[in-house]
Amino acid sequence: MILPVYVYGNPVLRQKAKDIDKSFKDIGILIENMFETMYKAEGVGLAAPQIGQSIRLIVIDTNIMSEDDKSLKDFKKCFINPKVLEESGEEWIYNEGCLSLPTFREDVKRKEKIHVQYFDENFDIHEEWFDGMKARIFQHEYDHLEGIVFSDRLSAFKRRLIKGKLNDIMRGKIEKKYKMKFIK
Repeated sequence: MILPVYVYGNPVLRQKAKDIDKSFKDIGILIENMFETMYKAEGVGLAAPQIGQSIRLIVIDTNIMSEDDKSLKDFKKCFINPKVLEESGEEWIYNEGCLSLPTFREDVKRKEKIHVQYFDENFDIHEEWFDGMKARIFQHEYDHLEGIVFSDRLSAFKRRLIKGKLNDIMRGKIEKKYKMKFIK
């Protein structure tokens, strides 16, 4: 089922998400719905707060980007209760977009490598290092679990310059390409 993506301004995007456990009802269905929603919106990652659920759950599938970067082929994962254990390497800039900030892109600095711990959809624990685009996409989605949107990572000056664009997004004054939930 395709779910609406909560757009910039919705309070759920500012909450720190809560851990879940094996007793979470219909986790498999929720994960399937998140992947379906992400694909419909042509995204590569989606965090549960973006569909209105303040829980620590992320889905990522980078296959759509694998033509330009072969290392992204078959990188499809579900991350439950992820933790960033370490960030390392140089910061690098990349022009990011976000399903919760449609039509908006900006350059964001992030570390090139991260060490993470998470549970998969079967609640098996994993610990892995990611680098490059895998690390960037994970960090972007992880920020959503912490109540951070990527525009928060811009300088105060840049945020003042884009305030009008963000207000337009919040009010729904944008072209809608997928199901969205705006604040009322």
